[in-house]
Amino acid sequence: MAKASSVDLCIIGAGSGGLALAAGAVQMGASVALIEKGKMGGDCLNYGCVPSKAMIAAGKHAHEMSSGESFGVARQPAEVNFSQVAAHVRGVIGAIAPHDSQERFEGLGVEVHRAEGKFLSRNVVEAGEYRIQARRFVIATGSSPGVPPIPGLEDVPFFTNETIFDNEQRPEHLIVIGGGPIGMELAQAHRRLGSKVTVLEMFQTLAKDDPELTQIVKDSMIGDGVTLLEGIAIDGISKSEGGGICVRLRKDEREQEVQGSHLLVAAGRRPNVSNLELEKAGVAYSPRGIEVDARLRTTNKKIFAIGDVTGGLQFTHVAGYHAGIVIRNALLRIPAKADHSCVPWVTYTDPELAHVGLDEKRAREIHGDKLRVLRWSMEENDRAQAERRTKGMAKALVSPRGHILGVSIVGPHAGDLLQPWVLAMTKKLKIGSMAGFIAPYPTLGEINKRIAGSYFTEKLFSNSMRRIVRFLSAFG
Repeated sequence: MAKASSVDLCIIGAGSGGLALAAGAVQMGASVALIEKGKMGGDCLNYGCVPSKAMIAAGKHAHEMSSGESFGVARQPAEVNFSQVAAHVRGVIGAIAPHDSQERFEGLGVEVHRAEGKFLSRNVVEAGEYRIQARRFVIATGSSPGVPPIPGLEDVPFFTNETIFDNEQRPEHLIVIGGGPIGMELAQAHRRLGSKVTVLEMFQTLAKDDPELTQIVKDSMIGDGVTLLEGIAIDGISKSEGGGICVRLRKDEREQEVQGSHLLVAAGRRPNVSNLELEKAGVAYSPRGIEVDARLRTTNKKIFAIGDVTGGLQFTHVAGYHAGIVIRNALLRIPAKADHSCVPWVTYTDPELAHVGLDEKRAREIHGDKLRVLRWSMEENDRAQAERRTKGMAKALVSPRGHILGVSIVGPHAGDLLQPWVLAMTKKLKIGSMAGFIAPYPTLGEINKRIAGSYFTEKLFSNSMRRIVRFLSAFG
């Protein structure tokens, strides 16, 4: 006999979005059931943001040990113990895990079910031995690595982001299929930790970002020793004679082979919509994700969907933002709508690459030749010069009336440098607000004030302004 449970809100998925929603809802007085069949914390904690940034940090330390000659520091090649790098990654996950744990959420008053959740009807979900009825449901099941239909791939061992952080032996030669953020971040990290690395990309690496800025990232990675092969077609994959991996590919109509010891597949992600029995709940979906409206409601208006499973921007911070929208709709009955126009993203390569708003192509379609494109190089920032980290630039797109349309930054701490621009765009501040604040010296953040100020340079130092100044000087 199934056990019955009745709550205000039932959440399927204990990743970043589901956990944020559960914590907020229960502390606001709602009764909450949280269903998770895998690990608490989901992809971000266990397979994504947290372990990848931990590995990137290890690679950065190894790189810095052998790159201090310009400071007068003797070169000291790093000795990398890859099993200890893996232990460091696990340690970081372990340090954060209690915050996402079942014990913490049960302590908050959340009813946690560690089982697979599936709908039995429009208002009932089954999780293990429980049948849970709720006034509102939220699907927050996230996404999983996509596996492309490459001939022979199923016959060879390969990593995805869900398995590569369990590896404790340094790959001699890591072949990465996919030149998006995940592939590029892990490619550079492994190269800096001593592996030979080749990235294979069918189109362009980091294709969603500004090509003017991505080229700086590519040049840096090539300088590290990463081989980037773009515009290629993979004909097949097989085991090599030595027990490794052989990838057969074509580039510019020429066939070639890439031999490696290990393979990482980082070729996109797919929403987790299978096994939920969504049809029984009246929820429309496709392989691209669950269909939602601006309020994140599905075709069953009592069921919401948030984060990766909706098929939109796949970022932890978007899932967290969605959680706030659902709280307003489902609990407070405020008809809040999600606005994705100012969603930032960061690729944590070295240098970092960050973006918010429109790209130049889209901005030009709207404003044509009247679009103002502002640029400021890291070479003109004194802090960057002091630290010899001058590879990078900021690029801002501004309308003729001073509205900030989009900003991209490549350079050290680009993700942090982008945040004032996100605030300015969210609050619809004009470029003058960014030019007018006082920036402490010397900081990397001065680049934001400098690039904003450059919007006014042409007018401030024009012949008309000179005539005005000369005229006013005649009055003493």
